[in-house]
Amino acid sequence: MQRWVTTLTSMSDTNTEVSSAYPPSAEFAENANATEELYRTAEADRLAFWAEQANRLSWATPFTEVLDWSEAPFAKWFADGKLNVSYNCVDRHVEAGNGDRVAIHWVGEPVDDARTITYAELKDEVSRAANALTELGLVSGDRVAIYMPMVPEAIVAMLACARLGVMHSVVFAGYSASALRARIDDAEAKLVITTDGQYRRGKAVSLKTAVDEAVAGQGTVEHVVVVRRTGIDIEWSDGRDVWWHDVVDAASEDHTPAAFDAEHPLFLLYTSGTTGKPKGIVHTSGGYLTQTSYTHYNVFDIKPETDVYWCTADIGWVTGHTYLVYGPLSNGATQVVYEGTPASPTEHRHFEIIEKYGVTIYYTAPTLIRTFMKLGRQIPAEHDLSSLRLLGSVGEPINPEAWRWYRTVFGADSTPIVDTWWQTETGSIMISPLPGVTDTKPGSAMTPLPGISAKIVDDDGNQLEPGTGHGEQVSGYLVLDKPWPSMLRGIWGDPDRFKETYWSRFAEQGWYFAGDGARYGSDGEIWVLGRIDDVMNVSGHRISTAEVESALVGHSGVAEAAVVGASDDTTGQAICAFVILKARFADEDRDDMVNELRKQVATEISPIARPREIHVVPELPKTRSGKIMRRLLRDVAEGRELGDTSTLLDPSVFEAIRASK
Repeated sequence: MQRWVTTLTSMSDTNTEVSSAYPPSAEFAENANATEELYRTAEADRLAFWAEQANRLSWATPFTEVLDWSEAPFAKWFADGKLNVSYNCVDRHVEAGNGDRVAIHWVGEPVDDARTITYAELKDEVSRAANALTELGLVSGDRVAIYMPMVPEAIVAMLACARLGVMHSVVFAGYSASALRARIDDAEAKLVITTDGQYRRGKAVSLKTAVDEAVAGQGTVEHVVVVRRTGIDIEWSDGRDVWWHDVVDAASEDHTPAAFDAEHPLFLLYTSGTTGKPKGIVHTSGGYLTQTSYTHYNVFDIKPETDVYWCTADIGWVTGHTYLVYGPLSNGATQVVYEGTPASPTEHRHFEIIEKYGVTIYYTAPTLIRTFMKLGRQIPAEHDLSSLRLLGSVGEPINPEAWRWYRTVFGADSTPIVDTWWQTETGSIMISPLPGVTDTKPGSAMTPLPGISAKIVDDDGNQLEPGTGHGEQVSGYLVLDKPWPSMLRGIWGDPDRFKETYWSRFAEQGWYFAGDGARYGSDGEIWVLGRIDDVMNVSGHRISTAEVESALVGHSGVAEAAVVGASDDTTGQAICAFVILKARFADEDRDDMVNELRKQVATEISPIARPREIHVVPELPKTRSGKIMRRLLRDVAEGRELGDTSTLLDPSVFEAIRASK
């Protein structure tokens, strides 16, 4: 691991940290689920605190031991307790008399394609699916690959697996057949659930074709269950392929869920690895659901009786698992689930959905916020967004300019924002404001949640000190120094890789290394700077790509920016930036704009951070989950052939980028 502790002489928005704090309104604070008392309770007795949170759930066998850390880094939480995750997400709400409450307002991509599903209806559908999967031979401990768009059956399939103690491995429906095959093979999946096709920007495209390719000659898959979504023609393998409506619709809606050990594996979720082989992250039942339900309730201030919650993530990512399926449903919330893309059929779609369903809580990614910024304020201004009372951000650090725009345009400059930091590996939110408590600062995830412990340390593990709000700001490594309930329990089939990847950097201290750089602000709040491998070495100065991107987007003419380091014979690495201009600046003289942006970066960070190149481009290369593919931008900056583009939303974007150079 390379050394990475860097001193930055000036940082975007550093000098205005204190003055730009946004406290919650008195009304919001008075009615908030979480108060300052939550911090005090957690600090007084952390394990008793987590026991209290766990007891928000329904346990078939109550636990007596909260944490077993004797075989660190392999944790056991609530290990002698038993519960059923699906029961906690569905049945108990029906039994409590809330069966008529809407669980899901599902919105399809085709206009007017929608369904409303109550908790009672969801319980019946999950029970039928569980019975159908049992008839197909699934038993506790088996693995199922789910390769589906955002249709209700995908959520039903996840809950049915959880009901049976079967591990689901959800694979994003935009991944290629080879990516799907790698995940099926590694998990040794016994069954695949998919759809005939999916809608993308108004067109029906096949999914089943990719499944057929992925399972061809594969040794473990016995059946492929297919949901009819688009009606397009597909190939059919008799004896292997079965229609969802044939096996699920015909099954009984009576199903008694079994209780499983709290440490029983709940799901596998694959994330990219530096070796090229995806890592199968293992999450278990009791600890994961405890922290997922707790964070969803407190961070989003959920009022199940009145709120309409919308997390825009896909279930192929951990955000979709935690804050679209298990978090909202465990809390009995009503939520919106949208199948399509934000611009289909027009850029008004998200705003129309907020307006139609009266969405009160909206949780999305900075990438999408910046996309809306690029479109301007006119589109949101045409819609009534007054139902929104809380906004959330997830996926990567949000730059202060986007944060303020989000609050102003979506939230009428009064709605709190919870900027959340967490990872696939952490399972649920770790660092975030509590919306009724925290005075937030644009761009900072603020402080660890009650019950969570995190530090920023130097190369030797010494904790860094908060900055002064001006002058030098010291950045270091973000570590988690105490175990947490929703933590990953390992990498599927590879315990050595688990220890090496996450625990070797600070093995002596026994800390989890998140892989992110961070710094403290003037009030001790945490500013996450992004992955440490997104750090450039320019003439011996280590500069974060996130810092330069934030400085660029801080310019009134820039909607979005991506920065990479490219090889340079003189400086070792040079900074190359790709920027998208806001519509009203599209006709500006490009040379003048580039010079202005280079000057801005030099002023806000340091002259050493002045980009060697700035390219004005129409789009940035993004994955289907919205993340910018900086690896491919490095290929462009250094004139190499492009690497794997299979996960890109639009591979053709590189033609436009090359044309701009």
